[in-house]
This record gives sequence, C-alpha cells and structure tokens, in this order.
Amino acid sequence: MTELPSFAVVIPAYNEEAGIRACVVAVTAALAELPNRSALIVVNDGSADSTGAELARLARERLVVETHPANRGYGAALRTGTVAAAEHGFEYVVFMDSDLTNDPRSLRDFAARMADGVDVIKASRYTAGGGAAGVPGWRRALSVVGNTVARLLFRLPVSDCTNGFRAVRTRLLTAVELKENGFAVIMEELYRLRPLAASYADVPIVLTARTGEQRASSFSFGPRAMARYLKSPLLSALGRGRA
Repeated sequence: MTELPSFAVVIPAYNEEAGIRACVVAVTAALAELPNRSALIVVNDGSADSTGAELARLARERLVVETHPANRGYGAALRTGTVAAAEHGFEYVVFMDSDLTNDPRSLRDFAARMADGVDVIKASRYTAGGGAAGVPGWRRALSVVGNTVARLLFRLPVSDCTNGFRAVRTRLLTAVELKENGFAVIMEELYRLRPLAASYADVPIVLTARTGEQRASSFSFGPRAMARYLKSPLLSALGRGRA
C-alpha cells in the first residue's frame, strides 16, 4: 500500500487571544480524521497579548509552537513555519490563517490532491463550490478585480491567486528565497515557484468573515499594499527574475 503524503499545517498568529484556542481545536480535530502523518505548527509572531500563554496551555502531540520574540510579519512567520516543517520531514506545507475564515474540514480536499502528486494546491473562491459569505461587497469586488489581473499576468492554472489557504511541496518552498514579510508573500510565492512547480490544482472554499470577538484583520487595502501585491504578477508577465 502506498504511503499517503505527510503534511504540516502552518498558522501564523499575532495577537489572536480571542480565537486561537478555537483555531487549534478545529484544526487538530480535522487532522485527526485524516490518515496522513500530520502536525499543526503555530508561529506566535511576537504577540503582545495572551496568545503565547494560550498556546503553551494547548501544547500537545499535534501542536508545535515556534515563537518570534518580536513581530516580524506574516511572510516571516510562514518562513519560520516552513523551516520547522522541513526539519520534521513533512512532504507538504499547508498555510492557513488563525481566524477560521477558511474551514479546516477542507484539509481533506487538500490531502486528496496531495495524494495525486500536485505541487501547488490553492483554495479557491472562484471555482465550482467556492464562494464568500459575510464578506462586505466592496471587498469581494476588489478581490475579483485583483484576482483577474493576477491571473492574466501570472498565466498560471490557478483561479484564486490571493487566497492564503494553500499547500506546497516542502522541497519547492525550501528551494526558493521569499523576501516579503507582509501578505504580498502569497503573490511572491507563486512568482518564485513558477519555474519549479509542475502541477497546480484548485480546492473550492467558502471564505467567511472574522467574528466580532476577534481583532480586525491587519490586511491593508491602501495603494502601497496593492502595489506590493501587483509587483510579483508584473515581474512574472515581464519574465524577470524567476530562475
């Protein structure tokens, strides 16, 4: 019998005391239902609240906690989690957010595509079965426009470029140098992986909104943030720096 691919779920957490327990419980429950060797790696990115203390209480066999003494940003937290996943010998890294706006039960769909040998697997709001619920209309409109532009520039078989819920072969992630510390690392990742990844797949996901108890998202829709998001798709279209 062929052994199923192993994977680690990497979740960055910054000041998420209101929801980190629910996140860990939900993700570990979803992992327990799968036969794959798996683990949850939470990177406490310099939280100033009780996130670190809560993670210490939650520490268990399926939870690995990595801690940054100071906040270094989303991209830096993902890189720390990737290193930990590689050190533990996991074949894939799955990136998720800590706010449960993406359903952990979708991990079974990711696991199925890993078993197919797909290199890059992206959760998608824009494929059959995907969508958004409770997300403001203006944010949905910006996302549609942004993803349309990114798809045209990247020319990759991915329908949702900006969704941060994704899985990548660990050996590919460790072979590229990612420098973005903010959310633009999601786009930089597609850009850097393009010459290395041989296959892509979408997994349908219904994105939900953060609850009132959780802190507001730190994602910025300002011009500078949008420019950083567009940088990698533009470089990809120009064919620069991918090797």
